[in-house]
Amino acid sequence: MSEELLVSVEDGVMTMTMNRPQAKNAMNKSMAEAISAAIDNFEADNDIRVAILTGAGGTFCSGMDLKGFLAGETPTVKGRGFGGITQYSPSKPLIAAAEGYALAGGFELVLACDLVVATETTKFGIPEVKRSLVAGAGGVFRLPQQIPPRIAMEMALTGDHYTAQRMLDVGLINEVVATGQALEGAKKLAARIACNGPLATAATKKIMQEYKTWPHDEIWQRQQAIMDPVFSSKDAREGATAFAEKRAPVWKGE
Repeated sequence: MSEELLVSVEDGVMTMTMNRPQAKNAMNKSMAEAISAAIDNFEADNDIRVAILTGAGGTFCSGMDLKGFLAGETPTVKGRGFGGITQYSPSKPLIAAAEGYALAGGFELVLACDLVVATETTKFGIPEVKRSLVAGAGGVFRLPQQIPPRIAMEMALTGDHYTAQRMLDVGLINEVVATGQALEGAKKLAARIACNGPLATAATKKIMQEYKTWPHDEIWQRQQAIMDPVFSSKDAREGATAFAEKRAPVWKGE
């Protein structure tokens, strides 16, 4: 894996650390490709239940590397988008652990994650309009899907920075922790997820992501199609058996 992305796995949780602190983890092509490759490994390894995306040096990601942009580089991966994830959602949960700045493309990485832990000093925003650019990695349409539309419009049109507390208040993030504790907070949240049935977790995420695009009269049918393999799985029987025997379940992903 590229030195620009540090990857570790512990207790079923993969941590991907964007590692360009000298550039406030601004996204370049090689780091985007490394994230995409790490996501492939995450998807392929049944023992990894949750992934966390964070940044080194007290910053999440300050956005696109403008030096690379001026040199003609695009920090995207075909079929995956900016940073290797804005156009692709893995089947398993992905948590953003955001310290410092999560701006522009960095904020769009946050929007692409399923859950978000930030700190008291984290700043969020899509300041592209201040540079006569557009938040084209999902910011201008994902943001109004995740927070009240008028607040999203304000953020997009002003390009201003917003505090983690404000983002918590409007429902964008899950938890605000002390500065320096975003990754620890994300790991605690990941542990609460990783202990659950992996098939059920993936099916639940899929339904919650897709239901808004389903025709109203097909919602129950489509949900059932996703649920049926889970209810007939070995893991479902294991879950019921473990409950009856008052022990922790042993999931096989089968």
